Amino acid sequence: MAEPVFLITGASRGIGAATARLAAAEGYRLVLLGRSPEPLREVAEETGGLPIACDVTDWDALSAAVRRVEDELGRLDVVFANAGQSVVTSFLGEAGEEPGRWRDMVLANVYGPALTARATLPVLRRFGGHLVLTGSASGRGVRPGSLYSATKWAVTGLAQAIRAECVDAGVRVTLVQPGLVDTEAIPADRAADPKLDPADVGRAVLYAVGQPSHVDVNEILVRPVGQGPYR
Repeated sequence: MAEPVFLITGASRGIGAATARLAAAEGYRLVLLGRSPEPLREVAEETGGLPIACDVTDWDALSAAVRRVEDELGRLDVVFANAGQSVVTSFLGEAGEEPGRWRDMVLANVYGPALTARATLPVLRRFGGHLVLTGSASGRGVRPGSLYSATKWAVTGLAQAIRAECVDAGVRVTLVQPGLVDTEAIPADRAADPKLDPADVGRAVLYAVGQPSHVDVNEILVRPVGQGPYR
């Protein structure tokens, strides 16, 4: 039997790249999706994965990538819908980025994982696969002025809606909700706060994926020691 295939979006850096390294060590064949071809190639060279430059908010490109996976690798077992963005916002206009930059974050964080689910679930269903989505601890509580938090609330609801539809489909669905992670997306005012390493989140993903086939780990919340409940 061929080794299982593990597709990761947002695979060129951070949580995606760390998860790719861990999954490669577990024997998965990797498919790495991202918008930045050069960093993606570097992760692919390190892990032996198949790099595909793709914006997850582009339905045609995403669908074509999934068809390529089927054609070239013959199966799809795990999908990690991880791609996303973080932009600091303020509805009072007292801080953060200009509203013109908000749209891309909303599309990447909500529309992107929704399209990823739609493009991959028909294939995952055929192979009794597993869909994992990156949420956030900020999607569980109120963050003043944070549109990012609202998008991760949406991912929480998205994961629950997907699982509800997949109850009889034989597909497992997991929402991983990290606290602050040491990536390029950390806001300047939180640079000194306790942080997870991206590999900490990757291990949580592999934990869920590695459970027996009759076990469906629905949610994992993982924070660094010392992170407050409303941060």
